[in-house]
Amino acid sequence: MTTNYEELEITSLPLASDKGFVALVSSFGVDPDSGDLTFMQRDGATAVIDLAAEFEQYGVASNLDLIARVIGRLSDIQVRDFALGTHTSESFETYWRMWHYLLQIAPEGFVAPVATLFATLAYERCDTPLAYRALDRATADAPGYSLTILLRRVFGSGWPSSAFAAMRIELHPKVTAGIFD
Repeated sequence: MTTNYEELEITSLPLASDKGFVALVSSFGVDPDSGDLTFMQRDGATAVIDLAAEFEQYGVASNLDLIARVIGRLSDIQVRDFALGTHTSESFETYWRMWHYLLQIAPEGFVAPVATLFATLAYERCDTPLAYRALDRATADAPGYSLTILLRRVFGSGWPSSAFAAMRIELHPKVTAGIFD
C-alpha cells in the first residue's frame, strides 16, 4: 500500500485545548503507583476496542467520555502497547481514522502515545515521511518518550514495514495476557 499522505493534516484541532475536554482526558490519566493500576489498564484496553467499534460502525466517534478515556488511559505503557497490536489488515482503515482523529484532538501532555500509534500505521502503510511527521508531534509533546526514540531507530533502519507488523502482531497476545490475566 504505497500512498503518499504528506498533505494529511495532523495538527491539533480546537478540541485539543478545550478546558473541559482537557480536564476529562486528565481524569482518565493513569498513575503507575495507583492501587487501581490493573483496573485502569483493563479499562483502557477495553475502551480502545469499544472506540474502534464505534469508528467501525459510524466512521467517527461522538462519545466524548469514551474518547477521553482512550486518550487518558494511553498514558499507561501497557495500554499503549495493547493498542499498538489491536488492528488487523481488515480493521486497518478503521484504526487509521481513529488514531488520526485522536492525534488531532489529544491535549498537550497526551499527544505522544497517540502520535506514536499513528506513526506505526503510517509506517505500515509505507508512508515514512508521514510516520516521521507523527513522531515529530510526539517529540514536541514529550521529548524523551521512549517509543518515539525506538520508532525513529526502526524507521531509520529501513526495516521492512511487513516485518514491523509481524513483530507487533506477535507481541500483542503477550501484552493482552499481561493486562487481562
